[in-house]
Amino acid sequence: MTTWSALISKFALTLLFAVIAFAWVAGGNPWSWIIGLALAATALNYLLGDLAILPAAGNLIASIADGGLAALTAYIFSLISGAFRVTPASLLTFAVLVAVGEFFFHLYLQRNPKVSP
Repeated sequence: MTTWSALISKFALTLLFAVIAFAWVAGGNPWSWIIGLALAATALNYLLGDLAILPAAGNLIASIADGGLAALTAYIFSLISGAFRVTPASLLTFAVLVAVGEFFFHLYLQRNPKVSP
């Protein structure tokens, strides 16, 4: 798997987690905002979590940071748009799902020499 296919997989997981948190738990959020959130969270988690935090602090810290960053991104989206709403339960759900998903994604990244980092 190349870096691009790994990023597409990361986006698909993040989108699934966003749908669970913001379409099911929070309910009623527009798909356009959920997809935009998944794109933004994927990009930020890759740039900060995978490229900066993971090599410096390890998998567990990077996974927790990715979950927190994803929830913070969702919260900022809710401030930007009146159409996108979050609840504490949806933010917590998103953070936990992203952190767990990223933990296993990082294991894959560290084992696969064809994927950067």
